[in-house]
Amino acid sequence: MNWSTLKLSGFAFAQPWWLLLLLAIPLLALLRGRLGGKPAVLFSSTAPLRELGSRVKSRAGSLLTSLLFLSLALFVIALARPQFGKTTSRIHASGVDIMLLLDVSASMLLEDFQIGNDRASRIDTVKQVTHKFIEERPNDRIGIIAFAGRPYLVSPLTLDHDWLLQNLDRIRIGLVEDGTAIGSAIASGANRLKDREAKSKLIVLLTDGDNNAGKITPLTAAEAAKTLGIKVYTIGAGTTNPAPFPVLGRNHQSVRDMFGNPRYEMRQFGFDEKTLKEIADVTGARYFRAADVQSLNAVYSEIDKLEKSTIETTQRRDYRDLFPWFVGTGLAMLATRLVMEQTIWRRLP
Repeated sequence: MNWSTLKLSGFAFAQPWWLLLLLAIPLLALLRGRLGGKPAVLFSSTAPLRELGSRVKSRAGSLLTSLLFLSLALFVIALARPQFGKTTSRIHASGVDIMLLLDVSASMLLEDFQIGNDRASRIDTVKQVTHKFIEERPNDRIGIIAFAGRPYLVSPLTLDHDWLLQNLDRIRIGLVEDGTAIGSAIASGANRLKDREAKSKLIVLLTDGDNNAGKITPLTAAEAAKTLGIKVYTIGAGTTNPAPFPVLGRNHQSVRDMFGNPRYEMRQFGFDEKTLKEIADVTGARYFRAADVQSLNAVYSEIDKLEKSTIETTQRRDYRDLFPWFVGTGLAMLATRLVMEQTIWRRLP
């Protein structure tokens, strides 16, 4: 059973619509200020008491009025039933474990994709579409391996997709030596999945090149994955037509012209489509070709449909009502106001 437990603690309102009454309190305060209070003593002229009256009103009147409106606000909050506690959710995940293998060789800098009206590189496009794929499978454990001349782990299998997406955003070209080690990447992904007890285990391999690095051939790695019950979906990204490619200097940094703009040259990169098809066939999966953003999105959507499972969720809430504290505090403020009115700030009859 593949369960994930989530506990959320915090403050909440059971009937929050009562809080709308809080909007009426400033209006009452404004109305009271304009009308003023009922006079306790009438004078033909207030000039002798003007100075004294301002101090009294400043001290007594504002404090008593504040206590009144604060108590009203607390009563309104009490009506909304404030609660504090925790919700415990147990999610039965879909039982699908996925390792995403993303090619980060230099050829992925070729700009033969388009996002909106802007030209985009293969790597930026792949990251954007992969981001969407991860968001649409919230209940799967997903991990990421990037590979060029050798594979490296970006993220182990996890249900924490926020953390996973942060690591996806940090992927860039040039973190390892250049090349395309497809066989080694598949072997690394299979090694991460082999001991899992998931109902379905799969690898999604996205590349734009031929296997030209690593010590394991792609088909040997595919056979090993098949033995472990792992499907390997393969995606060939990009076109075989010439496209703008940034001129690279040291550490795969773009060479720039005198105006600070990246310099480009027309290049084309082919890939071994036959081998990618064979890898998918051996493991009982499928090969896809993605020549533009729309087709790449369609590929991920198709995989999403093929490998989708239902989930079960159980939830338990344990909340403690806090409204007695708000009612009690409001009553205490009213009592304090009443005592002050009848003692130290008692009005003359």
